[in-house]
Amino acid sequence: MSEVVASGTSLLREAVPMLGFALVFVLLFRRLGLGATLGYLVAGALVGPQLLNLVGDAEDKMSIAEIGIMLLLFLVGLELSPSRLWRMKQDIFGFGLIQVVLCGLAITLVVWFGASVSWAAALALGMPLALSSTAQVLPLLQSQGRLRTPFGERAFAILLFQDLSIVPMITIVTALSRNPADMNGPPGWLLGLYTVGAIVGLTLAGRFLLRPLFRLIGNLGEREMFVFAGLFTVIASAAVMEWLGVSAALGAFVAGVMLADTPYRHEIEADVEPFRSILLGLFFVTVGMQLNLHAIADRPVFVVGMALALIVTKTVAIALISLAFRTTWRQAIALGLLLSQGGEFGFVLFAQAQQAFIITPDAASLFGAIVTLSMATTPFLMMATRNLRAEPEADRGERDGPTADGANAIIVGYGRFGQTVAQMLIAQGIPVTLIDRDVEMIDVAGSFGAKVYFGDGTRLDLLRQAGAADAELILFCLDDDQISAELVEAVHEAFPKAAIFVRAYDRRALLKLRGAPIAGAVREVLDSAVRMARMAMESVGVAEEEIDRTENLYRARDRERLKAQIETGDLRARIDRIITAPERGIEPDCG
Repeated sequence: MSEVVASGTSLLREAVPMLGFALVFVLLFRRLGLGATLGYLVAGALVGPQLLNLVGDAEDKMSIAEIGIMLLLFLVGLELSPSRLWRMKQDIFGFGLIQVVLCGLAITLVVWFGASVSWAAALALGMPLALSSTAQVLPLLQSQGRLRTPFGERAFAILLFQDLSIVPMITIVTALSRNPADMNGPPGWLLGLYTVGAIVGLTLAGRFLLRPLFRLIGNLGEREMFVFAGLFTVIASAAVMEWLGVSAALGAFVAGVMLADTPYRHEIEADVEPFRSILLGLFFVTVGMQLNLHAIADRPVFVVGMALALIVTKTVAIALISLAFRTTWRQAIALGLLLSQGGEFGFVLFAQAQQAFIITPDAASLFGAIVTLSMATTPFLMMATRNLRAEPEADRGERDGPTADGANAIIVGYGRFGQTVAQMLIAQGIPVTLIDRDVEMIDVAGSFGAKVYFGDGTRLDLLRQAGAADAELILFCLDDDQISAELVEAVHEAFPKAAIFVRAYDRRALLKLRGAPIAGAVREVLDSAVRMARMAMESVGVAEEEIDRTENLYRARDRERLKAQIETGDLRARIDRIITAPERGIEPDCG
């Protein structure tokens, strides 16, 4: 018992400097425009055994932090909806494929000549170096507002294919694997077959087990269960792969792909994202702790030289490929520099290559330092080349404007009201993302060809996952009185580019929204009630011009009352404007 208490106390004591240093350096590096990744790495190096020695046993912490990599791959898998893949197919499977192959072969040759290793070791080291840092590049593009531009989409497409290429890279490393030291492990080719079989098995499990599970949770309406189910899906899929002796991260990726085209994608993504951010940050801290600074100090020229060779090789290769894809030379250089660093998945592949006895621990440490150094240079390279990469004023008018990735409008609530709004926007050619919590309605809508995502559209994190930061319209079409002024304020503050429209249940709901930054609000039954009144008058022979005059009178009185009610907050304001008897000047005309 005392050992357990001591262990828990030790973990708490070590968590304080880890989190404290990470907090300080991430805030500092973000303030300097250098990104969070570099802050985590520096914090880890400082608290680790090589410098201040405030935290020990980095390998044990890495086993927990690697869940962050799994969650990152899971979220990447969730992004792979068929429609998005099809729209970006040329950049993903054309540009991305050429980049990975060309950079992988070029860097493998550089490693083979520069490090004097076997061809298998050079391949195991060179392939991962062809990958760039998704965790570093995407936040950088987001902070600059370029993620949804043609340039940002091309960068994202390349990163997407790089993440996809982890699958064959893991299989290659697995196939090159030597038998474990106890000679009881299966050969590499058999592990490769295990990988393929596991992918097929997990895909079938996703279709026949996971989708019904999430439908059941959706019917229950328990948000916490989505968090548990999402984490269970990631960890269970990863555990299956690890049990088979292959990459746990691959299992997480497959789990994401299994759920990419389900109505629950946005809800799962929003629930898992905070865990991914925290654990991925912890992963980078532990990477910094594991840096063998003594090995780097022993061979500084080799580490710096290989890092420079990596940056130059990738920059030149990506720039040349960009030019071949008819990109301007400025954007080609910008793209090359942006993706010139090594990536976080390099650490995963180096570790697997080390476990497979393809490379030595010293080699894994040295090349981990090379990846870290290359990642550290990216913010400085982007700052130093800002003027070079900027488009001339004369050219700016000819550039394509930003293109929406996903929808220009997000409609929350796809009942009878939301369906009409959505169909009219779609008829005008405005792409929409539909969100609702009614599982039965989602299934019915799907049978009519409408793609409705499951989730609580009043949550800011879920709206963000659905693309609200780049949407032009956010329309709340929910039943009952669910939208408050505080919610609208929060949505407007989080997504200032979007015009917000609200379906109001009644006059009281409109009063609650007074002062809220909405572009428009509609009482849900007003127009239909007016239309029925017109039909009734028509049926008893009232002349058309008299019907119009009566409607205009009612609407004018109604607006007058509503304005006074909103100004005073009193539902009884201007009660005298309610029409309770025939108005003077309007004589009933019943034919």
